[in-house]
Amino acid sequence: MNRTAQAVRFDQYGARDVLYVTDVPTPEPGPGEVVVEVRAAGINPFDAMIRSGVIRDLFPVDFPSGQGSDLAGVVTAVGAGVDGLAVGDEVLGWTPSAGTQATHAAVRAAQLVAKPPHVSWEAAGSLHMVGATAYAAGRAVAAQPGETVVVSAAAGGVGSFLVQLLTGRGVRVLGISSPDNAEWLEKHGVIPVPYGDGLRERLEQVAGASGIDAFIDLYGPEYLDLAVALGIKPDRIQTTVAMQRAAEIGARTDGRHNATAREILVELADLVASGAVEIPIAATYPLDRVADAFAELEQRHTHGKIVLVP
Repeated sequence: MNRTAQAVRFDQYGARDVLYVTDVPTPEPGPGEVVVEVRAAGINPFDAMIRSGVIRDLFPVDFPSGQGSDLAGVVTAVGAGVDGLAVGDEVLGWTPSAGTQATHAAVRAAQLVAKPPHVSWEAAGSLHMVGATAYAAGRAVAAQPGETVVVSAAAGGVGSFLVQLLTGRGVRVLGISSPDNAEWLEKHGVIPVPYGDGLRERLEQVAGASGIDAFIDLYGPEYLDLAVALGIKPDRIQTTVAMQRAAEIGARTDGRHNATAREILVELADLVASGAVEIPIAATYPLDRVADAFAELEQRHTHGKIVLVP
């Protein structure tokens, strides 16, 4: 194994220009850990929130800090007490210890599963955050076959995964998105509804007499207000982003922490491997262009995932 690795670091809270790539010692696996040579690492809005410091009270970091929780790659070293993984195994998973945006990362073996052979590195390295978040959000509103559920930001990273989970269960999904994404949504069984002025009226018209049963927001508090205006019960309104407004109206705020479990990750990986769920890849960037990757992410109009490929 090479003694030197490369990793994304930041030494202070701030905008994406605080990010840099530097040489670091290649990690050694501790008990119960393996070292993964990273082939792909998805980037997420949560990474930017931690780095900016807006959630430092909940998620403080020690400087210099690494970044990233999702990864896929090849096992290059195995620590004591690890069973079921060996050098050369292809894996995907997550770590709560920020540091997957790197050429190598030490990860607990219990947080990794086998990468299915036909799943791309880019999709595998993006799976955990979007998959677990989507799984938790869908479960929070308990959507049943035949019900109608609205999803905002329906073509984004989490949204594109979530709408496929829902349609796969026989749920009628109204996907709020840019008109540019209408074709992709329709192809995946979603009824696209463009955002903008008149959205409430458009949703009510498309929903018809049966109405709307649940609303999942992946964008912001204005959509919680819309859900209330549509007459949806608070316990069937879910958001992953607008926590304060959710507390005010009694909506749900389940997130990836509610679905971060190895058995769920295996289930999600199987769905991707079978073709039941597609993970669109919006763009890939080399590690040294991490700031550019976040510049694209922060436009908030990306269809699918942006991935670092070390």
